[in-house]
Amino acid sequence: MEQILIKHAQAIVTCDEENHVYHNCDLLVQGPEILQIGQGLKGADGCRVIDGTGKIVYPGLVNTHHHLFQSFVRNLKSIDCPNMTLMEWLDKIYQVFDHLDDEAVYYASLTAMADLIKHGCTTAFDLQYCYTPYTGTAPIDRQMEAAAALGIRLHAGRGTNTLPKSKGSTIPDGMCETTEVFLQDSLRLIRTYHDPGKFSMRQIVLAPCQPINCYEETFVEALKLARSEGVRLHTHLGEGETEVMVARTGMRTLDWCEKIGFVGEDVWFAHCWDLNDQEFQRMARLGCGIAHCPEAAMLGGFPILPLKRLKEWGVTVGLGCDGSSTNDGSNLLSCIRIGYLLQAHHSKARGGCVAAYDLLKAATANGARLLGRSDIGSLEPGKAADLFLLDISGLEMVGTSHDPQNLIGRVGATDHVWMTMVNGRVVYENGRLAGVDETALAEQGNRLCRALLERIRAF
Repeated sequence: MEQILIKHAQAIVTCDEENHVYHNCDLLVQGPEILQIGQGLKGADGCRVIDGTGKIVYPGLVNTHHHLFQSFVRNLKSIDCPNMTLMEWLDKIYQVFDHLDDEAVYYASLTAMADLIKHGCTTAFDLQYCYTPYTGTAPIDRQMEAAAALGIRLHAGRGTNTLPKSKGSTIPDGMCETTEVFLQDSLRLIRTYHDPGKFSMRQIVLAPCQPINCYEETFVEALKLARSEGVRLHTHLGEGETEVMVARTGMRTLDWCEKIGFVGEDVWFAHCWDLNDQEFQRMARLGCGIAHCPEAAMLGGFPILPLKRLKEWGVTVGLGCDGSSTNDGSNLLSCIRIGYLLQAHHSKARGGCVAAYDLLKAATANGARLLGRSDIGSLEPGKAADLFLLDISGLEMVGTSHDPQNLIGRVGATDHVWMTMVNGRVVYENGRLAGVDETALAEQGNRLCRALLERIRAF
């Protein structure tokens, strides 16, 4: 198997359980996995050698919540999230999503994945809940196609919305499915794509979009299917829907999820800023995790999760970019930085702040744990060679190298990384994505985006 040797790295931040950092060290990759970390390592004949001088090696970032299809609705004046209520924003944005087709999903996914890779992300979870008469059931197939083209590891969440707007949801009729259609397609996707093995590049998650937008049977049946097929579960929770759920069911959302069994160590929720301390502690006992999306919360003006208390209570928190309608980029490095600054801003009222390194761990080891992966998330022999290199040799980075664990969050190293490797394959280096004609893809993506927006304005 092909070997790659990173020589003389200034530091290797492992994010392992002991939080090891190696200085002036080498890292040897063979095939998809890390073979050794140490000084003076030598590769076999034909080994590719990468000069790590002036570079810090980090584990590949793990994005635990996204909506890749939303990349085509970025930077629109008509959708100004900070100046709308959540329900006003949902009403506006779903009118756009209602017209997406599978080509738009494909190119929007390429766009977001490219952004993720260029900023050090090697594994992405996506909640794809946009199924329209134009897309049919093709979106996840197209996303798998995009992920394979760029070389990113994809956990695809098969979402759905089954409760129509006339029954009290925010979903237009064109985006609603039946529970039966959702289950049939979910089973097809599991049988087609789900690989539970070590170093798997693609997995399926069952992810009904949100309790307020689905019939209860959708969640109940999704739970049954996921448990029978051994896949994980995900949904939006604590995202401002509490009042609606109390009026509809007499229960807060977490209580409702616990009643139907949609909780456990194979379940993680997105956002959760609407939950209280008692609910967070209950989540810890139940084993549920959280995908924290700090940039989306800041843009929407929503409460910021108390990460220090969540850590003390034992809740596993990962990081997510969220979709481009509430975060106009797919830069998980930026989420580390913003996430840390938001925690620091609230630290006096909360009795202290987590370290910036805690946000890096959320974006690596914790994210892997939420996805049920023990083979990614840290740099250790036997784990997947998912990593990125950050160049700190420039003048602007003088004085930052003494603390590589906290560097990203505290210094704000959020630009394109120097190199990204996934499963032992270099997918991005020297400012270029490997194996694709980025210029041609960008031109076609822009044409499709313009055509989509023109079609929407006609309605």
